[in-house]
Amino acid sequence: MKQYFDTNHDDVVSIKEVIQFFFHFVTKVFLYVVFLLLALIFLFFIFYFVDLLYNLRSGENKPPLFDAYVIVSPSMVPTINVQDAIIIARVSPKKLKQGDIISYLSTDSYYAGKVVTHRIIGIVEANDGTLLYRTKGDNNNVADAILVREENVYGKVLFRIPKLGYVRWFLSTYFGWILCIALPVLYLIMTEVIRVRKLIKIRKLKKSLLSDEDIEII
Repeated sequence: MKQYFDTNHDDVVSIKEVIQFFFHFVTKVFLYVVFLLLALIFLFFIFYFVDLLYNLRSGENKPPLFDAYVIVSPSMVPTINVQDAIIIARVSPKKLKQGDIISYLSTDSYYAGKVVTHRIIGIVEANDGTLLYRTKGDNNNVADAILVREENVYGKVLFRIPKLGYVRWFLSTYFGWILCIALPVLYLIMTEVIRVRKLIKIRKLKKSLLSDEDIEII
C-alpha cells in the first residue's frame, strides 16, 4: 500500500489513516457548526420568550422582538430570493423609513392573513396620527393595492440567509436527518469507543510488561 510520510520522516501514515483523519475532522467541524447554530437558536428563543412574557404581563400586544421567515414568493427577487431565510426585528413605527424592507400581516384580499415581506416606497400619516406604509415588491411592476397599517408591521428585515429554506426542508426529511445528524454523531461515538478501547489495551499491556519486569528482578 502506498505510504505517506510526515516532514520529520519519523512516522508512517497509511492512506486509510489519512482518510479516517480527514473524515473525522470534517465530521467534527460539521457537528460544531450545527451545535453553534442550535446555541444561537436557543438564545434567540430565550429573547423571544422573555420579551413575550414581558408583553403579556404589561398588557401590550406587540410582535416578537425578533422573528424569522422563509421566503416562498419571488416578489423580492433579486434582493431576497425564494427559499432565503430572513431575520426581522421589531422596530418603532416612527423609525421606519422609505427604502426599508418590512414583514407585515397583509389585509389585501389576495394575501389576506399571510405574512408578506416588501419594501416601503412611501409613508402616509392617517387622520388619527397612525402611520400607513405603501409597499412594493422589488420584482413587482406595481405597488401593493392596500396600505399597511403600523400595527400590522411585524418588523424590519435585518439580514437574509441565502437558501436556508432548502437546508431546513432537507433536514426535516427522514433521509436528511439520518445523513446530516444521525450518521455523523454515530461515527464520532464509534471512533471514540474504539479509541478508548485502544487506550485500555495499551494500559493493560504496559501493566503486564511492568509486572513481568518485577518478576525478573525478583
